[in-house]
Amino acid sequence: MFEKTDEELKALGAYDTTREIAQQPDLWEDTYRIWSGARRAVDAFLAEARAMAGGPLRVIFTGAGTSAYVGDTVAPYLTRTGDTGAYRFCSVPTTDIVSAPLDYLVPDEPCLLVSFARSGNSPESVAAVERARQAVSDLRLLNITCAPDGALARAAEDDPQALNLLIPRANDRGFAMTGSYTCMTLLAALVFDRASDGEKDAWVRAAAAMGREVTAREDEVAALLGESPSRLTYLGSGPLSGLAREAQLKILELAAGRTATSFDSSMGYRHGPKSFVDEGTVLVTFVSEQPYTRRYDLDILAEVAGDGIAARTVAVQQATGPLFEGDSFTFAGTGPLPGAYLALPFAMVAQTVALLNSVRLGNTPDTPSPSGTVNRVVKGVTIHELEL
Repeated sequence: MFEKTDEELKALGAYDTTREIAQQPDLWEDTYRIWSGARRAVDAFLAEARAMAGGPLRVIFTGAGTSAYVGDTVAPYLTRTGDTGAYRFCSVPTTDIVSAPLDYLVPDEPCLLVSFARSGNSPESVAAVERARQAVSDLRLLNITCAPDGALARAAEDDPQALNLLIPRANDRGFAMTGSYTCMTLLAALVFDRASDGEKDAWVRAAAAMGREVTAREDEVAALLGESPSRLTYLGSGPLSGLAREAQLKILELAAGRTATSFDSSMGYRHGPKSFVDEGTVLVTFVSEQPYTRRYDLDILAEVAGDGIAARTVAVQQATGPLFEGDSFTFAGTGPLPGAYLALPFAMVAQTVALLNSVRLGNTPDTPSPSGTVNRVVKGVTIHELEL
């Protein structure tokens, strides 16, 4: 797909999605520069937000669909690497905040609501902020979004208690979120990770090199997919469990539901969900860079492969530490990347799998749901008034 001409991709209905997957390494380097240029404003804003709390400030990462999975990816990572003396990180979808606000928002607990959104125009994006304003006495808003003209960004423009961080080039035109997911994940990690600037710069460069490796090795990704599978499941641990959610959604979206999908944590999969696997299933595990956690990822790969119950059992892994010796996409020549940064090139593998699977099914990845059952920006949502 990455070697096809523009005309060939347009004929397949895959021009936007293919180009947007391929451009991500450049976008990650752009995102690093955006973060670097905004450092003073971000640091000042966060210092003011921390001053609201007597102890660690509650940080809620929120979004809907893929944007929610950004929070699921970065929250576990930052619990390990962020300043937990200053922050308590959690991930709550906007859809949960809007539908049951007082189950997730604590009125007397100061809070920083970090909203992720590609367009910022989905009804839940704006409504989650409104419900948080209603429910929480001391609130600050950090919007990480790809659309400067979106409703979420516009609402915060003149608000002294809000800050917008914008990634305009990551505002995907295709139906499925690709660069928007990885760039928002990266920007959140850069903002809250305690690592040095030098470490962050090196990690972004390494992730970009690995991302370019994906496009150069497309044939290997295609081989891992094998014949068009009837089922595909993704597993991961820690931040890569959040990525597993996003990876299975890409399959579901681009195949318009014609390929059954599932996701779970590597350890959780045995507790019932493993019954999903049959002879038409490709099972993919994202292997952690953490030596202890990695053992559990390798265990489930070895177990499913040994059972002989799946069409393919595949590892996506770095060439560091113990490796799965079966089918794999193994990145070469890089040191271990931390989880949130590792999720970026790993996501490109999953996006490429979803793209290839969609085309094999005869679907059009740029417009996978011509019936309008699902839309690029969610429609048909009624936001009900809340009385406290």
